[in-house]
Amino acid sequence: MEDNRKHKRIHSTNLLNYVCLDEEGDAFAQGMGRTLNVSESGILLETHAPIDLQTVVSLTIGMEEQIIDIKGTAIYSKKNDDGSYEIGIEFIDIETAELTVLQRFIQAFGRK
Repeated sequence: MEDNRKHKRIHSTNLLNYVCLDEEGDAFAQGMGRTLNVSESGILLETHAPIDLQTVVSLTIGMEEQIIDIKGTAIYSKKNDDGSYEIGIEFIDIETAELTVLQRFIQAFGRK
């Protein structure tokens, strides 16, 4: 099976807070989760609640000593046998500072 991803993904478990936003940018749901893998363009998120596809999500992710805030869109969703959900989030409107932290994190873990 060919991998057509634009960016390399690293397996990493980081705790995060997420807030689901409606079309007006107002929060309508929130929760905690963890990353399963991370790339420059998105993450695979594990949660205990589903997130509908195309939902805009504001993420606050702890990456080692730093916390970054990134918005993304849910583009993939799968319910696991244990009742948890895997949600693929594609980043949108990522700021340069957050992207820099993300790139450093990915480079550091890519060497391990």
